[in-house]
Order: sequence, then structure tokens, then C-alpha cells
Amino acid sequence: MISTEIQLAVSGMSCTNCAQTIEKGLNAMDAVDSAQVNFASEIVTVHYNGQQLGVNDLIEKIESLGFHATRDLEHSDQVDAQNERKYFVVGVAFTLPLFILSMSRDFGVIGPWSHAIWVNWLFLLLATPVQFYTGSGFYTGAWRSLQNRSANMDVLVVMGSTIAYLYSLVVLLFPASGDHVYFETSAVIITLIKLGKLLEARTKGKTGAAIRKLMDLRPKKALRLTDDTEQEVEIRDVIQGDRLRIYPGQTIPVDGTVVKGESAVDESMLSGEALPVDKQVDDRVTAGTINQHGLLEMVAEKVGKDTVLSQIIQLVQEAQGSKAPIQALADRVAAIFVPTVLLIAVTVFILWWSIGGEFVPAMVRLIAVLIIACPCALGLATPTALMAGIGKASEQGILFKNGTAIETTATIRQMIFDKTGTITEGKPALTDILALNTQSEEEILKLAASIEQGSEHPLGQALIQKAKQQQLELIAVSNFAARSGWGVEGVLDNTHYQLGKPNWFKPRLTETIRQKLTALQKGGKTAMILADATEVLGIVALSDPIKTDSAAAITRLKDQGLSVTMLTGDHHDTAQTIAEQSGIDDIVAEVLPVDKTSVVIDKQRTAPVAMVGDGINDAPALARADVGMAMGSGTDIAMESADVILVSGSLSRAPIAIEISRQTMATIRQNLFWAFIYNVALIPTAAGVFTLFPGAPDILRHFHPMLAAVAMSLSSVTVVSNSLRLYHKRLKTC
Repeated sequence: MISTEIQLAVSGMSCTNCAQTIEKGLNAMDAVDSAQVNFASEIVTVHYNGQQLGVNDLIEKIESLGFHATRDLEHSDQVDAQNERKYFVVGVAFTLPLFILSMSRDFGVIGPWSHAIWVNWLFLLLATPVQFYTGSGFYTGAWRSLQNRSANMDVLVVMGSTIAYLYSLVVLLFPASGDHVYFETSAVIITLIKLGKLLEARTKGKTGAAIRKLMDLRPKKALRLTDDTEQEVEIRDVIQGDRLRIYPGQTIPVDGTVVKGESAVDESMLSGEALPVDKQVDDRVTAGTINQHGLLEMVAEKVGKDTVLSQIIQLVQEAQGSKAPIQALADRVAAIFVPTVLLIAVTVFILWWSIGGEFVPAMVRLIAVLIIACPCALGLATPTALMAGIGKASEQGILFKNGTAIETTATIRQMIFDKTGTITEGKPALTDILALNTQSEEEILKLAASIEQGSEHPLGQALIQKAKQQQLELIAVSNFAARSGWGVEGVLDNTHYQLGKPNWFKPRLTETIRQKLTALQKGGKTAMILADATEVLGIVALSDPIKTDSAAAITRLKDQGLSVTMLTGDHHDTAQTIAEQSGIDDIVAEVLPVDKTSVVIDKQRTAPVAMVGDGINDAPALARADVGMAMGSGTDIAMESADVILVSGSLSRAPIAIEISRQTMATIRQNLFWAFIYNVALIPTAAGVFTLFPGAPDILRHFHPMLAAVAMSLSSVTVVSNSLRLYHKRLKTC
């Protein structure tokens, strides 16, 4: 089956039960692999067979469940906020005069005329638009929820407000049945909850700010050069091979390579690095970054969805729409919560009517319980925090692939770093050539570089680059073979040569050679032996300097309580020097690429492990670790195997990833705590428990449904606002 992925914006959801209804409906379709709804972001991610289903089929299915769906992810939250505002404005327009008149009459502020029968009819006229227009969404949501044999927040709101409205209507039509109407109660409940929904929609929209910032980076137009003539074109019309011009201050339109000019480019929104990066001919530039002061010309290489920026946007969207394992708890509770509340509310009503013998007080408590128990806060607790945390991380140049990755990262207690390209620059340079026989140093370099022509290893490339700088004519290599973890070999001018780690040549090393090797390795250099079939010919040594921020990043990780291990295939003495320079206490040296996974497994026996690497040979270890972190400067395979991508390739992002994940999980726990405590504490209050305590304040002893509506709305806004605090928390930099 050919699996296709699509993300759709869904509107009309009122709680996590709605999200579960959509998930069940889509997952029931034969050609759908999986469907997952994020209630906070209001996005559904569907994996399906694109040959059997179309996007319109999925949209029609969602519509049949009573919701609305669109492919426009960028503006969906704005539409929701506009709709909520429209309903709220109508609600306020009718509820405010109704509330003022009703309360003024109840407190005797206005004259006897207010008790005339026509005033109650006026209340009905004012309450009805609120009940059935402003509250129409609740009725629609409740009906489709019941159709799908579930109960959501809308059911509670509809039951609470409708009971108050219908009771008041009965009193109005049959005066003998009572002497007080509650039209203002039903209207205020609906309007206050709509206010909460409006604030919630606005606040939830802010959790998607990171995505909108990334989307805003995408330029709309580009300057294409044709025979040195500039032509402004739509960005969608740029194709591979186009030559583009970028003036100072302009945004780079697509990914490509500089072919003319020099400049500094601001890459902070993609990498999190504040300092601009110098660019010149043959350097790569990325869409969304900003050319600061020089005139650049570039050739377009990746356009549209293939650009790094587009891929980052998609990755962040997918991550924000995913669920963390901790959310499973909230989902399970929400699934049984509403039916439980209905049972509690009916029980409270029966008890109070039986004990007090009065219908109205029992009805008021029934309404209060129904309204106070709406589980919106519970449904928003996890996804809003995830959206904020993942969004903040993306602004720092850190990409969490999903909610599981950010939750697991918070548990990490050990960090394992591959050395080359992670702690070090990954761009070694030749430092020493030792000729041990009749050949000259120049001949040793020529032979070593010639063998490495068949290799893509950074050490080999450094030898080739040095040979080219010295204008040495390299010899064609045949029968080339790379011996993983040891070195390379091949035939040059009918002679077989080997170049690799000293241990590969152990039986052939004299004491003098060993002393030379030890001296090089203690200087932090990587030494390689060159030999033919009969003797050792020479030694070449290279040095790979550590990155400028590696030591500070490792110190920060230690301050966070993590143990740090360096993994390398280098000799122990070389590894020890790098470890001392970077502040690492634990090293595993002379390890073969195939054994990296074994080291990870061994470390996992004591505590959760994060593996950080950048090469193809790191991919198995990245996949095996509890969390794999790939350097953005590394290979595609490494990044595909990882859970977290450090876009800039800077080690300083690793401790920031740890800090953001811990802050996010702390926020989720706070949200869940307050959501649970809120319901546990206030349902008994609404049920009238405080009437058992004569000294308790009247506001608690007689908890009015309008207060319940205020509290319910505030709980949702509080949870979302707490999640947004993640954006404003200061991060400790290295």
C-alpha cells in the first residue's frame, strides 16, 4: 500500500471527546492507516492509501461527523477566533441588558413595575437569541456527540443551560408552577463559556506562533536573472537551475549555492545562532535566511517543499500535532469523565430534591455541577504545552520530531557523544608526515592521498585536499576496499598499499614506531600508518580541533546533572586529549562503528541515554538510544534515525534541548495537576457540600451556575496561559 500523509485543520471541536470522535470515524475507514487529532492545534494528521482515498473523501467524512475541515492550516486558528468573536458579540448584546434588569429586580434596585408579567416575556425575548444562536454550536456538538454514542462538554453545557431556560419558560407559561425565572442564568452561562472559548481560541493561536514565524520567513517573490536582466517572479515559479540575485536586506528565496558575491547571512530563525554566517562562492544558502549587507547571486537547487525551511515547517507541524505518552492518561480520563459527571449531577439533583423537598434549589445545583465539570482544561493541558515547547525549541534551532521525543528527552540522565563532527569540527587537517623508509614526506603524502581517493571519510578527504594544495599528481587506485573501523587499502602502480589505524599493523610496529605514535597521540592527533605488503613506510597524523562551544556545552550538561561520555574510534591517548580539552571525564576509545550500539545498550542498563552524532555509522546507535540527537550538519541518514535534530550543528543546542524538554514536561504536569484539582475541588462545591458547614461563606454554600461558568472558562484559559509561559522562560546559554 502506498501511504500518503495529510494534515487538515478541523473546527467545531469543544473538548477531547470531539477529537476522539473524529479519530474513531477516520480510523474506521478501510483505506486509513491511522488518524490522530490534536485538540489544541485543531489539526488532524491522517495516513491513508492515496490510491483508494482522496483528500475530499477525508474532508467529507469529518463533515459527516458534524465538524468542518480544511487544508488551510495557516489561517484556521484565525477563522476560529473570528467565529467565536461573532457569537460572543451577539451573546453580550442580549445578555448584558438581561442580566442588569434581572439582578436589579432581584436586589430591589428598580421599582415594582419590574415584577410585571411583561418583564418576564422581555427576558424570554432577550434570552432566546443567546440560547439558540450564541449557543447553537453547543447544541450541534451535543447532538453529534450523542449520535456517536459518546458525551462531550457540549452535552454538559446544553443540559445545564437548557434546563434553566425550559424551567423558566414553564414558569412563564404556567405561573402556578413557580414564581422566579432563570433566563439570565442560561444566557450568562452560554455567554461566559463563549467568552472562555474566544479567549481560548486567541491564546491557542499564540501557541502556533512559531509555525507562523517560520511561514512568514517564506518570501513571496524572487529576482531571476536572464542574460543579466532581472525579472521578478513568484516564488512558486522558481525552478532548479535558476540564477537568482539577492540584494542586502532581502530574504533568500530557495536553497542553493552562491555563485557570485560575498555577504553575511542571518540564519538565526533556522539555526538559533545569533551571529551571522559569512557566505562566499560555493557556499550553500538556505531559504528564509536574510542577506545582510553584500550582493549575492545564487543557483537554485531545492525549491518548494524540498527546501530546508519547508521541511522544518512540516516537521514542527507534525511534532506539534503529535501526542506525548503522558497525554494517554488525560485521554482515558476524558473518555469516562462526562458520563460520570452526568451520573453525579443526576444523583445530586435527586438527593437535594429528596432532602429539601424543593425542586428549584435541586435544579440549580444540578446545573452548577454540569457546568463546573466541563473537562476543557483537562483536554488542553498536554497539547498546548507541547505546542509551546516544540515551538520554542524550533526558534532555538532544535527540532523535536514528535511529542514522545520531547517527553523522553526530559528523562535523559546520560549523554553519549560521537567525537568527529560532533565534539570536533569534523574537518581534520594534516599536521605531520613521518617517512620511515626511503620515501620522502612528499611521496608518503602522495601515496596516502591516492589510496584515499576511493573513500569519503573526513580524514581521507583532508589528505587529498593537502595533496592538491601541494599540486601532487595522484595515482589511480584499483581494487580499493574500505575496512570498517580499520582503514583502507588498494593497488597503486601494481603495488598493494594499506593506510589505517596503528592497531591494524600491530605485529609490524617496532618500538621506535610505537614511540613516535605515542608522541603524536598524546598531542591529540590521529595517526595513521602507511604500509605496503612488506614494510611500514610512514605515518601521517591529522588533527581535528574541537568546536568553539563544545567545552561550554558539556559543562552546561554536567550542571544539568547529566553524565557525559565520548565515543570514538581513535587511539585512547588521542581521545584522552580531546576529552580533556572539552571537559569529558568518561571516554570509550578505539571502538568500531558496529560496536557503537553495544556501548549505548550497556549504558542504558543504568539510566536513559541520549546519543549525539552526525555520521552514517552513528545511525544505528542514534536509533537504539532512548533519544537520538543528530547534528543538522550531518548526514541525512543520521537525521532520519534521530528523534531530535540540532539544526545548526552546534553542540550548544544539546543542553538547551534538555532544558526545554524539562520545562515542557514540568508545565504539562502543572496543567494536569490544576485541571484534576479544579474538578475534584469544585464539583463537590457545586453539589452543595459546603451547606454542611454553617460557617462557610454563602458564595460556597450556594454556588451559583453563573459562577460555575466563570470558573470553568477561567480554568481553560489558565491552563493555556500557563503553557504560553514556556515562550517567556529564559534559557541558560552556554
